[in-house]
Amino acid sequence: MKTISSVVENYIKSKPFLQSALSQGIINLTSLSRVIKPDIEVKLGKEVRNGAIVMALKRLSSDLEFRSTHRILKVLKNLGEITVRSSLTDYTFLISDTIMSRQAELLKHIDNQDVFYTSSRGVNEINIVVSDTMNKTVEKIFEKEKCTRKESDLSSISVKLPEDNVNVPGVYYFIFQRLAWEGIGINEVISTTNEFTIIVQEAQIDKAFRVIKDLKSL
Repeated sequence: MKTISSVVENYIKSKPFLQSALSQGIINLTSLSRVIKPDIEVKLGKEVRNGAIVMALKRLSSDLEFRSTHRILKVLKNLGEITVRSSLTDYTFLISDTIMSRQAELLKHIDNQDVFYTSSRGVNEINIVVSDTMNKTVEKIFEKEKCTRKESDLSSISVKLPEDNVNVPGVYYFIFQRLAWEGIGINEVISTTNEFTIIVQEAQIDKAFRVIKDLKSL
């Protein structure tokens, strides 16, 4: 049998941004109840009082499941070094039989140089982000490869994560949610087990850095 509490809980769980905001206590429950009331009534098949929805939301917001963000916050408070690099270019090439040998050649040129370099490979394409000073080298080495996208005026933020980050669900979601709330677009995400790097427009790097830095003080 469906109850108001169960229907409200399932509704909130289907809205990740709403769930997070509710757990942080930054939503007016009365206003929220009026907004979701039509959907709750459809699922229950009957009319529901706003007060009943508000009570269900109050119980939900204090539930331990919705307070699980404290585990995420514990990880974020222990964020390590944050490194920013600017003047980057992002290349995307289609996968080919020769693409890996081209990349190996590029690595030889980069070796022992103080430049930014990162790469990731998907099923159909490979992505390379390098310092602008390497652009001519990249374009010469990869001149016979199919470049589907090139974007300049980018910056990166690399963040060291505590080792227990892999055991706490939602860490990346929480970080990217904060960036999304600030209207920050992400060009690329590169990660290892205990480190991740985001590539953003240079015009947004100051705002992005502030968002990530402030995570440590939540």
